[in-house]
Amino acid sequence: MTPSKPGNPSQGKPAEAEKAEVEAAEAKQAAAVEGAQEKAEAPAPEVEVDDTPEAETSDELEPTAADEAAADAAAEEEEDDVLTDEPDPEAEADDAPEAEEASAGEEKPKPRRRSRAKKSDTPAPAPKPARERVAPGERVLVRAQAKYVRTSARKARLVCDHIRGKSVLEARAILALTPRHVARDWSKLLESAVANAENNHELIGDELRIASVTADEGPTLKRYRPRAMGRATRIRKRTSHLTILLTPKES
Repeated sequence: MTPSKPGNPSQGKPAEAEKAEVEAAEAKQAAAVEGAQEKAEAPAPEVEVDDTPEAETSDELEPTAADEAAADAAAEEEEDDVLTDEPDPEAEADDAPEAEEASAGEEKPKPRRRSRAKKSDTPAPAPKPARERVAPGERVLVRAQAKYVRTSARKARLVCDHIRGKSVLEARAILALTPRHVARDWSKLLESAVANAENNHELIGDELRIASVTADEGPTLKRYRPRAMGRATRIRKRTSHLTILLTPKES
């Protein structure tokens, strides 16, 4: 309860009117609380159960003509399904060879095709001709050549002039005692010519003589050497091609 205050006409209702309103509100709240407690304490109402059996009219209805037709159609469909599920012996007999052929085709691998070799445009190399024997009266010349020998043709000619027209034995002795460096190259070339005569022409090496010997010029290699006052001098490194022809002494 709020304390009473003196009424003030300018501020609102007097204190007694306010007191009466507050008491009325409290009385309403108390009545509402008591009504809720009474409802909670009251027992739940009993529900009456009807024990009488349901009407049996729905179960005892007689089937109509539409129901009988639907039942007959369902029975016929079941019979058709049973007949279709049964295997047909004639169809199985027809399908058996086809199945065997299909399984045999799957098991056997297909033969691979052989790829044909592509024809090349280049012709095949011709076979080497057989070695021809020399007739008794025919002259035989056995040739050997050394190319790009690192010496000048002039120096090579100084040595080859000593063995021209000599026999193989004499040429070997001359080249063995010649102090010049190119004599070694001539000696190697002479032995190569003798080997060609023995292996290719079935001749005896000691019975041969030198029919021709030449020294030709080859390409020159250009090099440069620095000199005084920023100049350069050309160096010519010359090469030569050496050739020897052998023939039997009798011819």
